[in-house]
Amino acid sequence: MKKIVSLFMFVSLIGSGNVFAQAEFDAYKYSQLDIQGTARYSGMAGAFGALGGDISSMTTNPAGLGIYRSSEVVTTLSLSSIQTKNDWSGAKTDLGKTKFNFDNIAYVGYFPTGNYSGIKSWNVGFAYNRVKNFNRHYKMSGKQDWSVADYIADLTNIYAGGDGKYTGDNLWATQDYNPYTSYNPLSVVGYSGGFIGADDPKVVGGFYNAFSDETGLWPLNSSNLEVVEKGAIDQYDFSFATNISDVVFLGATFVLTDIDYGYRSYYDEDFGHGDYLLLDNAMSTEGNGYSFNIGAIVRPVDYLRLGIAYNSPTWYKLTDYFLADAESVIADEKITEKTPSGAFDYKLKTNDRWIFSAAGFIGQYGLISVDYELNNYKNMRLSDADGRDFNDNKFIKQDFKSVGTLRIGAEAKITPQFSIRAGGAWMSSPVSNEIKDGKVEVITAGTIPHYTVDKGTDYYTIGLGYRFTPRFYADLACVYKQYKEDVYAFSKTFINENNVDVVFVDSTPSSMKTNTTRVSLTLGYKF
Repeated sequence: MKKIVSLFMFVSLIGSGNVFAQAEFDAYKYSQLDIQGTARYSGMAGAFGALGGDISSMTTNPAGLGIYRSSEVVTTLSLSSIQTKNDWSGAKTDLGKTKFNFDNIAYVGYFPTGNYSGIKSWNVGFAYNRVKNFNRHYKMSGKQDWSVADYIADLTNIYAGGDGKYTGDNLWATQDYNPYTSYNPLSVVGYSGGFIGADDPKVVGGFYNAFSDETGLWPLNSSNLEVVEKGAIDQYDFSFATNISDVVFLGATFVLTDIDYGYRSYYDEDFGHGDYLLLDNAMSTEGNGYSFNIGAIVRPVDYLRLGIAYNSPTWYKLTDYFLADAESVIADEKITEKTPSGAFDYKLKTNDRWIFSAAGFIGQYGLISVDYELNNYKNMRLSDADGRDFNDNKFIKQDFKSVGTLRIGAEAKITPQFSIRAGGAWMSSPVSNEIKDGKVEVITAGTIPHYTVDKGTDYYTIGLGYRFTPRFYADLACVYKQYKEDVYAFSKTFINENNVDVVFVDSTPSSMKTNTTRVSLTLGYKF
């Protein structure tokens, strides 16, 4: 029943003009962060919550800034290889791309007070960090029994039952008439692009897959989806920390964040005999936000540090730009449709995070550090430019949960100048089992019916460090990330029969793994 309720709620959202509003999976996409930063931080899987002494700790536990005993400047460059592997019911595809990145540049200022106890120093830090890369290219090619036209037809019939205004005439876009401001854009592009038809264009409802006749649906020979993503999330950190008697370290960071995201998808279905449909979508997101981090590190004994930190949500103001092209050919008749270009402003509040940490030292020879990060994705919120909540927020609370990320890092000093590092991190999916198992419908934004479902992320890291002089050093790290997802060309839909939700339009997901290998180099100078 969730599907029926959500669609009726979405009808009211359409009536308010928010037809291109972002959906719950888009909120999640902008709430995820990667293990990125200096090479030492990356080589130890980001497990620096209690360790500190690295500029990248400003993004997690800013109390780590208080560990510094000198001023420092650092910069990091990286090269990433992104490989996507899809398996759609046995049909496999494999695509890759390589990307060069400028990951960070930062400064730490160390200001000792001259005290032997109490407040021994004040430290400040300023940093630019790239905390998320969206760059990847994936493709799935295969065959399933249902068409996106079936999905759009069923969706549109539900809308028709929700407000009584969905007729073919109302959905038919012309040069002088723009229905995208009043009706679900996927229904409009589907009808105007020839994907779906109506029994009577003047009567509410009665929409059907246009690739059919009185004998039934035409067989679907093949389906192909290709997606190109690009962009990043960048942070600008302004941190402040203090050292109290070399026992307690306190810190706070104010963060400014920029999002620049681009999405392009190409979807086609072939019905044979020259009949086909095409759906080409382009979407971009731009905007900025702010957040804050606070934290503490306690050193009860020389060989142990304990840390705790709170990372607030990021409050974003974002703008989306949508554009879609649809094309169909049925019995040699070609129909094309292009949506009007435009912008939509909205707000997003991401999840908040708690980080609990411990680090142990083995004399001057090495250390091991552990972070446990609790991410509360149920707290994500979407609203319009005036702050009015979207109905998707109710489903965010139902479809997402709090999950933990475990990070473990270790470092061994082979010589006073040379160190080796290794680590790992594991994050389970915050998506509900109903979504992962395909038991409920997923409502997407705008004219994009495709979406992915998170199935978990693993990181494995190694690193090297060498001090050329007491002041100048270089670190090298390699991070291997495996991100598992299910990719849907469109959502399943359901009908309630005898209080049981039964699949009405089926959709088979493709199993996808995105494997990213990133090599980073950090150069640092202490003074």
